[in-house]
Amino acid sequence: MHKLKTLVLATASVGMFALTPLAANAAEGDMSQQLSEARQEGSIWTAIALNRHLNPFSIDSEVDNGTAVLTGTVESSVERDLAEQVALSIEGINKVDNQLKVDSKVERKTNDSKSLANRLDDASITATVKSKLLWNSNTEGLDISVKTEEGAVTLTGNARTPAAKELAGSLASNTEGVREVFNHLSISKADSTAAEAQAAADDASAAISDAWITSKVKSSFVYTRNLDAFAISVETHDGVVKLSGTVLSSAAKNLAVETARDIRGVRGVDGDALRVES
Repeated sequence: MHKLKTLVLATASVGMFALTPLAANAAEGDMSQQLSEARQEGSIWTAIALNRHLNPFSIDSEVDNGTAVLTGTVESSVERDLAEQVALSIEGINKVDNQLKVDSKVERKTNDSKSLANRLDDASITATVKSKLLWNSNTEGLDISVKTEEGAVTLTGNARTPAAKELAGSLASNTEGVREVFNHLSISKADSTAAEAQAAADDASAAISDAWITSKVKSSFVYTRNLDAFAISVETHDGVVKLSGTVLSSAAKNLAVETARDIRGVRGVDGDALRVES
């Protein structure tokens, strides 16, 4: 797939799924907001990467409740102000916390087509990994920051439990286009028991629609390495996911079943109709 098309698919998918009707509860509303913020971050990435005055510089962005935080270094105050205006032009961004530093000796990146394509790929990967973390029942709600540089993903923040840290790393490494993962998530043992109890309570109280589950399972297949999402059909009834179609190996079948099982709201997975090609 063309690299720009890959980015558009990832960011547009995140935006579309964020608008999927969810049950009217605080937990679902919060996740919808986080997905929207991931889409906005991807949009800022893209706008900066396509701007010839800004793409020579390393500029990172994070979005929190309508506020975009810009970090990095540019050559002059002109680029600093321009980056702020670019961020403000993104739908849903109401304010910019411009932390960009100005350094006339900052090293510029090479603006060839390959370099631009790599940065667009990185934006796509970042948006995809964030989405997968938010959709997963064991990692949603965790304070995890995702950054990608030339296909290398760095995870920072708090995973609360060793299992959550390992899972976050696995979700990132199984994402298409990821070369390697640096898992720097910290674990707070004092919060582990409380976090597990809270996660169980959230799952018990959340009323997630079958349509939402189906869309997230399908999207996870699209973004997961070694799975042909278009060869797998997904249906959900009362939280039970039924998979059918074909996969290339038993390992791919197990991966598909496990990926579906970990999506929020899933009560069970029926993979009996998923055939392994001989």
